[in-house]
Amino acid sequence: MSITTEMIKELRDATSLGIADCKKALEQTNGDFDAAVKILREKGASVAAKRASKEANEGKIDAVVSHNSQKAAMIEVNCETDFVTRNDDFQAFVKELLDESLNHKSGEMADAVSSKIEEKVAQVGEKISVRRNEKWDVEGTGAIASYIHMGGKVGVLLELTCGNKESIDNPDFKELAKDLTLHIAATAPEYLSRGEVPTSQVEEEKAIFRKQLVGKPENIIDNILTGKINKYFSQICFLEQGFVKEEKQSIIKLITEKSKIIGDEITVKRYIRFQLGGE
Repeated sequence: MSITTEMIKELRDATSLGIADCKKALEQTNGDFDAAVKILREKGASVAAKRASKEANEGKIDAVVSHNSQKAAMIEVNCETDFVTRNDDFQAFVKELLDESLNHKSGEMADAVSSKIEEKVAQVGEKISVRRNEKWDVEGTGAIASYIHMGGKVGVLLELTCGNKESIDNPDFKELAKDLTLHIAATAPEYLSRGEVPTSQVEEEKAIFRKQLVGKPENIIDNILTGKINKYFSQICFLEQGFVKEEKQSIIKLITEKSKIIGDEITVKRYIRFQLGGE
C-alpha cells in the first residue's frame, strides 16, 4: 500500500511525533492507522499518543532579537494546562527552544524539534507542541523589534526600515519601535494599510453602510459613505489607527513626526502578532 502525505500528517497530528517516525510506522503496518499508533506506543511514545486528543491551548509565546537587531524569531509553545505553563521546567524548556529558534525558518521548527517535544511530553505527562514559529532577517536597511505582553500570551515582531544605518541606534528610533510593538499588541490591527484590505471585504462593508443610509438625501450619501469607510480603515489598518497612547494621533502621523526628529525616513516594513491559542 502506498503511504501518502495525508496519511503521515493524520498520524502526526494524532501522536505529535515526527514525520519520519510516523512514516516508518505506517510502512511497517501497511498503512493501518491503529496498528501504527500501537507501534509508536510500543516504542515509548505512549504518553504522546495517549494525550494527542487533548487540546493544547495554554503555553507561552516568546521572542528573541539578535544583538544588532538584524535577525529575530518568535515561537508559540502550547501545553494543556496553566499549571504546566507556570512550571519552571516548562518555562526553561520554552527558553531552550527559543535559543535555537533563529536556526529554523518560519513554520519549520515543529518538525525539527519533534524528538525534544516527545521527550518533554513523556516527562510532563501533557501534550506539548510548537504551534508556530516565525523567523525574520532584515530586508534592506532597518531593524527588528519585539514585544511580549501578559507574560507570554501575546507576542509581536515589527520591522522598521530607514535610509541611514546610523538611525538604528538613535534613541528616538528605538522608542518608536517600542511604542509601535506595544500598540500592535494592544490593538491587534488586521492589516498594515488600506491597500492590503481585500476589495471584496471593502465592498461588503459598503453594502452594509448603504443599507444604513437608506432614506438619506442622495446628494449627501456619497460623503457619508466615504466618511464611514475611512473610519472603518482607521479601525482595522495599523497605519491609520489612533496611537494607543494618544488616540487623536494616528500611527502614520506618529511615524512622520519621529522621522523628522531622527532626520530620516522611517517606514513599517512588516509586523506579526501572535495570540496564545489564536490565529
